Amino acid sequence: MVRCLRVIWRRMEKNLFKYIWRHSRHEQLIILLLVVVAQVFYFASLNLPKAIVNDGIEGKAFQNQAEVPFLRLSVPVPAFVSESGSVTLFEGIPLTQWPYLVGMSCLFLVMVTVNGLFKKTINTQKGRMGERMLRRLRYELYDRILLFPSAHFRKVKAAELSGMIKDEVEPLGGFIGDAYVQPAFLGGQALTALLFIMLQSVWLGMVVIAVLAVQAFIIPRLRRRILVLSRQRQITARQLAGRIAESVDGIHELHTNATTNYERADIVQRLGTIFKIRFELFQRKFTAKFLNNLLAQTTPFMIYLIGGYLVLFGDMQIGSVVGVLLAYKDLPGPVKELIDWDQQRQDVQQKYEQVAEQFEPDGMLARELQVVPDGPLAPLSGEVVLSNVTVAEDGGAKPIDGVSLAAPLGRRVALVGPPGGGKEVVTQVIARLVRPSGGTVRIGDADLANLPEAVSGARISYVGQDVYLFPVSVRDNILYGLKRRPLKPAVYEGAAQREWGRFFAEARRAGNPELDAGADWIDYEAAGASGAEDIDQRIIEVLRVVEIDEDIYQFGLRGTIDAKARPAVARSILLARDELHARLADPALSALVEPFDRARYNRNMSVAENLLFGVPIDKTFDPDNIAANPHIRAALERVGLTDDLLQMGASIAETMVELFADLPAGHPFFEQFSFIAAEDLPDFRTILTRLAGRSLADLDAAARARLAALPFRYIEARHRLGLIDTAMEERLLAARRAFAENLPAEDADAIEFYDRHSYNSAATLQDNILFGRIVYGQAQGPQRISALIAEVLEGLGLRTAVIEVGLDYNVGVAGKRLSAAQRQKVGLARALVKRPDLLVLNEATALFDNAAQQRLLDTILEACKGRGVIWALSRANLADRFDQVIVLQGGRVAARGAPEELSADKTFADLLAAG
Repeated sequence: MVRCLRVIWRRMEKNLFKYIWRHSRHEQLIILLLVVVAQVFYFASLNLPKAIVNDGIEGKAFQNQAEVPFLRLSVPVPAFVSESGSVTLFEGIPLTQWPYLVGMSCLFLVMVTVNGLFKKTINTQKGRMGERMLRRLRYELYDRILLFPSAHFRKVKAAELSGMIKDEVEPLGGFIGDAYVQPAFLGGQALTALLFIMLQSVWLGMVVIAVLAVQAFIIPRLRRRILVLSRQRQITARQLAGRIAESVDGIHELHTNATTNYERADIVQRLGTIFKIRFELFQRKFTAKFLNNLLAQTTPFMIYLIGGYLVLFGDMQIGSVVGVLLAYKDLPGPVKELIDWDQQRQDVQQKYEQVAEQFEPDGMLARELQVVPDGPLAPLSGEVVLSNVTVAEDGGAKPIDGVSLAAPLGRRVALVGPPGGGKEVVTQVIARLVRPSGGTVRIGDADLANLPEAVSGARISYVGQDVYLFPVSVRDNILYGLKRRPLKPAVYEGAAQREWGRFFAEARRAGNPELDAGADWIDYEAAGASGAEDIDQRIIEVLRVVEIDEDIYQFGLRGTIDAKARPAVARSILLARDELHARLADPALSALVEPFDRARYNRNMSVAENLLFGVPIDKTFDPDNIAANPHIRAALERVGLTDDLLQMGASIAETMVELFADLPAGHPFFEQFSFIAAEDLPDFRTILTRLAGRSLADLDAAARARLAALPFRYIEARHRLGLIDTAMEERLLAARRAFAENLPAEDADAIEFYDRHSYNSAATLQDNILFGRIVYGQAQGPQRISALIAEVLEGLGLRTAVIEVGLDYNVGVAGKRLSAAQRQKVGLARALVKRPDLLVLNEATALFDNAAQQRLLDTILEACKGRGVIWALSRANLADRFDQVIVLQGGRVAARGAPEELSADKTFADLLAAG
């Protein structure tokens, strides 16, 4: 059992630098040490150009001696240690002028390489530290979203929250690595270069300092407005993201109310505001850049002027001037970057503060309520007791006010009342979706406010009026409520084990929990299963309770499986195929299906399907573009069909234009019979006009391609234009064989051919069972075949296997690939599969018709026999199935008792009369 603690969650650090230092000081110190060591080598490299010019080239050191020591190392010491003021560690290698010049030049190259390696190492370490801290920050922000009070989600937009985590903190990742290291590194470089300049000439040093002072004074002031504009840009961009998300979520309202142009106007206005901000930002940014560059180029002018004067009329050497210029060459860069760093510092601090404000709402949950449980969770017992519970909204309204009630676990309690009377809010309070502003809620001896989510999530199920489904399979959505803790770790071997070891080590450094999404998180025992082997059976039982098993069965028939991954199912489907075709041998049924036969042309398939005689696996043999496929074209050329199909296309186009010219665009005949969309008819009419009295060869390539594509969609049994006779069938079969025999090995995996004795993994289960095409024109043909397939599967005991395949069906974003009723039923199945101690339903069946509501109510109550049920009913006449009824009106309890006891209560009677 997890500990029941409740403490205030630590507030986010407002100062970005303190946040960075707290979580990365060890790495920061290591990188700062590298920066200090790098400055020694950098300073040494600054003195080399002077020595090369003065001694190696001009030879001043060789005026009184033939050889000069190369690489002589001496350390300055106090006079009492050595009268010379230094201690020589290495006397050096005596060299003449040319070898000395070569040695110094090579040393200069070595120092440049060493400095480059220092930069590379420092930048790599900074980058890793920055990305690690960015990972920590993003996780912390997401973690805080999970601690937001439910009421806060009514005030924020999902797109804004995700945008802040994904985009707005992105610049922080680059800055975090630079927060302490960059000013130390750049400042060290600038001070080292400035020190070197001062040692060469105090006057030149003063000039450089003066220009730098002007830069440091002017540029930051120019950038103050830039910071304000950057903040405005960030806020307006966030609002734009939220507005676009609103349009996507409410797209049906936009179309049904014809407000798309109003929305366009709103977006245009917002984009105009962003443009204005960004343009002013660019103007000010480049003005500051121009002034910065101008001041930076003023310094070389002063060095040339003053340095040249000192060389001509003073005692300064030309090598010193060259050294100053080379040192200054490295000075504007660090100074400019320091100024940029200061602007970035202010910018990211503002962004960080804004993000921190958004992720620190009032009433956040205690982190301890969401700790991972360390073992099985004890069941709930006793009564659900609400004592003087009040919920107050921001505007002061109180959906419930002083509600007190008791509902023993194991009993069935109905909440009834008019819409807005309070019954909906009571269920949300019990489910912990709404936090009371007054009063207490207890279950047994436990205060619900202090009960860990692992306990309430395992022992309480809630379904509201609008179920949210994740964009995964039906199975994963139903099992979602069982994923509270990892029960079985994932097994990694070899290279994968080492990779995951590094992954978790890095997660620890980034402050992320060591939770593996690849582990098995499903609590099979809670669902009443022993493991993954029988969990589907438990799911199917629940599907029958909520009456969605037939829908999932249909999903299964339309689904596909990999025969190698699920060989048992594939073998079973082949048995069903044999049984179905044995029944189709009955003369009364044989006319319903035309089986696949490699040696026969199937008149209920299109020309393209007949040529392929298989199911494309990818876009290589996409039927919509098959006319342009080089392998198909080569096969047609081999049997001399290219020109014939082109002529057939012209005949089809002529017939279609003639038949459909006078029909409106939305006429159903276009969907049933036409090869050509209504909007394309004028184009084909133009092609036929150009063709009149001319040869097909006279048409341009584009026109011929459009005509050649038409026959591939032609189905003789459906369209009945008499274009494919027995002779043409034989030629198309020859093209089929030529295609299969000459298919290159690299494209062999792009299609799976039909084989009477093999399962086709690219085809649906239904197509594999049918192994043919339903004959067009047969009365009730599809319905009769569906019933026959269902009968065969039921007889072979394969219906469950098909439903298991249907559980793989992906429900789409927010479950939009399902109907509203199907989504609601999947939500009910998710609540039931974990066998909760308390099932809380908030008008969960309101969208169904009266008969369906009654059936679902009966089956759900039967499935929850012996467990607690609190159900806010949309119709009071359903309350007779419950042990206790509580009437809520105006946010208060108006009546309570057994259904028969309330028969004389006027409030309850009025509700019954209202239906």
